[in-house]
Amino acid sequence: MYTSNAHIDQDDQEQTSAGNKFSIDKLLARTKGDRWIWLIIIMLSLISIMAVYSATGAIAYKKNMTVEKFVFVKHIIFVLLGIFMIYISHLLDYKYYAGISKILMIITLPLLLYTLAFGTNLNGAARWVQVPVIGLTFQTSDLAKLALITFLARMLTKKQENIKDVKNAFVPIMGSVCVVFILIALANLSTALMLFGVSILLLIIGRISIKQIAIVCVGGVVLLMFVVFLGPRRETYKSRINSFLHPELQHSDKTFQSDHSKIALATGGAFGKGPGNSTERNFLPHPYSDFIFAIIIEEYGTIGGLAVMVLYLVLLYRCVRIVTRSPKAFGALLAAGLSFSLTIQAFANMAVAVGLGPVTGVPLPLVSMGGTSMIFTSIAFGIILSVSRDVEEYSEKKDKEKVIVGTIPAMG
Repeated sequence: MYTSNAHIDQDDQEQTSAGNKFSIDKLLARTKGDRWIWLIIIMLSLISIMAVYSATGAIAYKKNMTVEKFVFVKHIIFVLLGIFMIYISHLLDYKYYAGISKILMIITLPLLLYTLAFGTNLNGAARWVQVPVIGLTFQTSDLAKLALITFLARMLTKKQENIKDVKNAFVPIMGSVCVVFILIALANLSTALMLFGVSILLLIIGRISIKQIAIVCVGGVVLLMFVVFLGPRRETYKSRINSFLHPELQHSDKTFQSDHSKIALATGGAFGKGPGNSTERNFLPHPYSDFIFAIIIEEYGTIGGLAVMVLYLVLLYRCVRIVTRSPKAFGALLAAGLSFSLTIQAFANMAVAVGLGPVTGVPLPLVSMGGTSMIFTSIAFGIILSVSRDVEEYSEKKDKEKVIVGTIPAMG
């Protein structure tokens, strides 16, 4: 019997289409966790692509490259890679990170020391280490944040029965916090302060006594004074603080970044100049990373800036909801630490852009252009979603148990 080639091709196309649909459906079926957080991730990624595309126009011109080559070859690849890392991380059981937290700390401490001694120096700060073979650089503080938060979550969970014990609980927990703080602060004070703040919040949630937390805060202030007045970057820190507190007394070179950031805010108005119409991107040194929020307001107005703020506030709310519903202490502490770290960093970046804080090198999570920093941020999002997935599975299990109990006939 004769069968036309057209009929065969049509059948093949239908089978291929069905196979693709099956793969997509299967992929979506395996995507778990809080749907609102997934939506926030997608929206922040889209905002990142649009804002970075616009902000990199000047630097692309200086490098004799088109914006398309500069952005789409580098930034979009990292955005997609970041989403992939979120997906992979959220599939892993978050309890896995309890097992490797100690290993992460063992790797992190020598790496921070190596960075201070031999790291790549940029703007007077040794924060970066070059990865052999591939040639990429990454900030060791990004790894340190992930390592310390997972380690604290594990230790606070493990020591709950004797959490008031100074020798067995307080000393090892605070020892790790202080060591990481000082190693990061010598090159990157803003990141160290934010991580210290997150650590204090975790101690409060982990039921460390107020007296011990007060001791920690005093110790933190002492370490801070040491770094600011005696550390290798003391002149930089003093200059930035003075520029923030007394801008009218400073030379225009020292307030250049904050001045042009304020110009971007003022000219943006309520609705902005429109996508791609920023002028301050040509003046700000890092419009695609440190001051990307100023570019967003300049192009999308106060409405656009408020929209970004709302996204991070909703993220914090959804994460707090995960924390309160988590059946395990480690999951709750892990989600709390990572969510506080992401949102505090986000609002620190936005505060600098609008002139509410001294200039720092803190990027806007999942929005600023970055390579390995975006990967570490994505892993943090993935871990939060992994905890959320566990919460969902636990709730489903409890609901099934209620249904089973409800269907058992009463005896007697």
